Amino acid sequence: MQRFQYYIDGEFVDGEARFQSIDPATGDVWAEMPEAREADVDRAVDAAEKALYEGPWAKMTATQRGKLLYRLADLVAANARKLAELETLDTGKIIRETSAQIAYVADYYRYYAGIADKIEGSYLPIDKPDMDVWLRREPVGVVAMVVPWNSQLFLSAVKIGPALAAGCTMVVKASEDGPAPLLEFARLVHEAGFPAGVVNIITGFGPSCGAVLGRHPKVAHIAFTGGPETARHVIRNSAENLASTSLELGGKSPFIVFADADLESAANAQVAGIFAATGQSCVAGSRLIVEASVKDAFLSILKRKAEAIRIGSPLDMATEVGPLATKRQQDHVAALLEKSIASGARLITGGQKPDGVGYYFPPTILDCDGVNSPSLAEEFFGPVLSVISFESEAEALRLANDTRYGLASGVFTQNLTRAHRLMKGIRAGVVWVNTYRAVSPIAPFGGFGLSGHGREGGLAAALDYTRTKTIWLRTSDDPIPDSFVMR
Repeated sequence: MQRFQYYIDGEFVDGEARFQSIDPATGDVWAEMPEAREADVDRAVDAAEKALYEGPWAKMTATQRGKLLYRLADLVAANARKLAELETLDTGKIIRETSAQIAYVADYYRYYAGIADKIEGSYLPIDKPDMDVWLRREPVGVVAMVVPWNSQLFLSAVKIGPALAAGCTMVVKASEDGPAPLLEFARLVHEAGFPAGVVNIITGFGPSCGAVLGRHPKVAHIAFTGGPETARHVIRNSAENLASTSLELGGKSPFIVFADADLESAANAQVAGIFAATGQSCVAGSRLIVEASVKDAFLSILKRKAEAIRIGSPLDMATEVGPLATKRQQDHVAALLEKSIASGARLITGGQKPDGVGYYFPPTILDCDGVNSPSLAEEFFGPVLSVISFESEAEALRLANDTRYGLASGVFTQNLTRAHRLMKGIRAGVVWVNTYRAVSPIAPFGGFGLSGHGREGGLAAALDYTRTKTIWLRTSDDPIPDSFVMR
């Protein structure tokens, strides 16, 4: 039984209580985690505020902050295997993906290390002859970061990296469903030499930890990744402290395949888009919108590929689909699938929870043509693909935009002018053309509608963690002429 601690004010400490963490592959308890309550949250936020305005961090140059981020990136790369194993144990995400993803996480920290001293202010050509005016970009303040259980190290890097580059301090709440990798990551923060209180990492449950953190009077910004319903609570909470928010939420992303597409390549991308990470991805291409003339041929390829996917232990490098992260998630997928079939959707493959231990669910394909199926509107967050067909480009675009979400999308066609029309017409924050599920620290990422607001990745993310200060300097030695007239 492994025991984990918080990281608060540069120290590893126990919380007021503890809870058990479950291995999704076996259903067995494998670790004990600290459970933050209000006093723990207060201590973490107080440490972050003190570090922001006092001590070494407040006096560091941007270049010095960048050097610490470079050191952290090197430590993440050197410890990628251990971090990957912890994420796999605690969330069920397969080791071949966690290993590759965490190695790439180091590149995000390197990118923001380079950004740190590129965040510039500006000089304004003001319309008054005796004034010089500048804009300074300063850290927005103490940031509360709340990340979900899927891809915790990646989804925290896209927040921690730009926030540190901007000079912020933070309290990171790891998900109670699989906090081990982030609690271990705290050791690398400590080893990298960040001053006490700059990065604080805790975990706990929504009402007693997340809600307390989000409404804390010393929190200036909330960066949240999760579902829309929880996001609504985050926004309501932010009314207490008027904190700004960036929200990266769910999706019901369209995956459009035209008859002229390379069907084999498109099928590989569709497999990556819906069955990779066991479908537990906010950008999952969960709505296949395929041209009617190639629907049967494309589904035949997809069915073959889905049934060949290797399901097994997430710690086995040969495994392609592991368990869902929690029993709660497994039950949700099964219940929504049952409701969709009852509404008339036709099961093409999968659909049956396998016997045995663990929270597994097989790759599943539903034909929803002509059916008002819940699977077309609601997010499974699991390995279930819903299929509908179209006859014209206009219909494909209408179906793609027939959702309250707007996070990601895919377009597969050899027709370049058609691709450009779809790129402009799809209402989503990301459009992939003839590829899917590609990311980079250089490229901003985020959504529209119920998929949230704000961007992660790129320079834009670092700027989101700053606020501007306007500085006026009067250059005339003459007395101010009239005290009662705004100049």
